[in-house]
Amino acid sequence: MTTPNDPTQETRTRILEAAVKVFATKGYHDAKVDDIVSESHTSKGAFYFYFPSKQDIFLALSDTFADLLESRLTQAMEKESHGLGQMDAALRTSLGLFSQYRGLAKVALVQAVGLGAVFEERRRALNDRLTRIIQARLERAVEDGSIPAQRTDISARAWVGALNEIVVHWIYTGEPPLEESLPYLRQILARSIGVPEEKLPSVAASDNEAASS
Repeated sequence: MTTPNDPTQETRTRILEAAVKVFATKGYHDAKVDDIVSESHTSKGAFYFYFPSKQDIFLALSDTFADLLESRLTQAMEKESHGLGQMDAALRTSLGLFSQYRGLAKVALVQAVGLGAVFEERRRALNDRLTRIIQARLERAVEDGSIPAQRTDISARAWVGALNEIVVHWIYTGEPPLEESLPYLRQILARSIGVPEEKLPSVAASDNEAASS
């Protein structure tokens, strides 16, 4: 097993980081293994040692983003004691991660569309993982009385759809910046799960706290 300081692991990481740049710039079809090798300053032998094909490294990037998203969301929500607070943390963390890893998000959310069944399966798997995380927190919010009883599976899927649309549009256009979308998206999604109107100001106030910290 390799460690973060292992030279072989560093080579693999460098190849993955180069692949993000190449795919994000050229797209899957126009990207070539030679482009990734050149960008990573490695060799074809090193590339094929870790990744049998261009498809394999693309799928590895999708899995990397899914794992990173799940890990960051879990960490953020574990810091909150109530379901509603966990949902708010999930939204802020998701948008922050997409903003930080725009190239990787483009690979996982945009370029996987229309590339075939294998790619679509990974993209759907990412959405399903995010949906399950949100649904679990919605169920907790129902249990602690933060939100009314509801079909949490449908609500979670709607949240993922709304988040995906905002992020994909931003990936294509850069507008509006995700930090500007956050308070409006939070308000809409809070209302969609039945958060009382009087609770919305306190939810929005966390934006100012986050900005000042």
